[in-house]
Amino acid sequence: MTTDQRDPLARIADALERLVPPPVPPTDWLTAPAYVWDAIGARAVNRIHAPALALLRGIDAQRDLVTANVNRLAAGHAAHDMLLWGSRGMGKSALLRASVLAAQAAHPGGIALVQVAQDALAGIAGLFGLLSQLDRRFLIFVDDLGYEEGDGGGPRLLRSWLEGGVEARPGNVRLAVTSNRRAIVPRHASEQDDPLNPRDAVDDRLALADRFGLSIGFHNCSQDDYLAIIAGYAENLGLDWDRGDALEWSRRRGARSGRVAWQYVNELAGRAGKAI
Repeated sequence: MTTDQRDPLARIADALERLVPPPVPPTDWLTAPAYVWDAIGARAVNRIHAPALALLRGIDAQRDLVTANVNRLAAGHAAHDMLLWGSRGMGKSALLRASVLAAQAAHPGGIALVQVAQDALAGIAGLFGLLSQLDRRFLIFVDDLGYEEGDGGGPRLLRSWLEGGVEARPGNVRLAVTSNRRAIVPRHASEQDDPLNPRDAVDDRLALADRFGLSIGFHNCSQDDYLAIIAGYAENLGLDWDRGDALEWSRRRGARSGRVAWQYVNELAGRAGKAI
């Protein structure tokens, strides 16, 4: 057995270095197709996972609006902040990812997707400061955003970022938010019962959603749309399927949506012994 004969201070310094993780290298904001910004900081994502735009069926009008706007941003033209709201599982997040992928193919290196975790929203002004110095466009993506009753600070801060505040997002950055609620914040019928000024109560709750240049609704899936989504995926993957079986799958799930359709396609692939 050997004994470390070095100076005790040197041994202590070595031990501390082993305990402290190495510093995180600075993020290269010009190369990766996507990034994640969370409470720890930023990290690059080397691949965006998204279906082909042609496979996103039943949301044709929404697809056209989103892809056109993302392409404008990628090209350096005027573009809107976007709020995608409505029914769960109807492809809001998938459409955003797919639109960025398509824009990256049309404008290589021109745009990146930055997904911001909700627990990191308070530090988004620092992110804006970093991105404002770069010769690249960025779509900031906040998924499934919703504020609880009584949270007034969060919505007002987001309103300031969108328009008019001293920390508003820079010109090369646009925000895309998905939410199940059209107004993002909860609303109640009692708003109309305010004895002083009912219009003020309603306007304050709608003020956040009004800051988005594009507010795009996603609605419940019809049976025909549900089957069309399955048909598109199945054809693309070379899978056989049965209409009655597909409808029975949705009945067991108690819902029809793009997400339920994809889950059925995943089931078909598993039955066929295929990976997707």
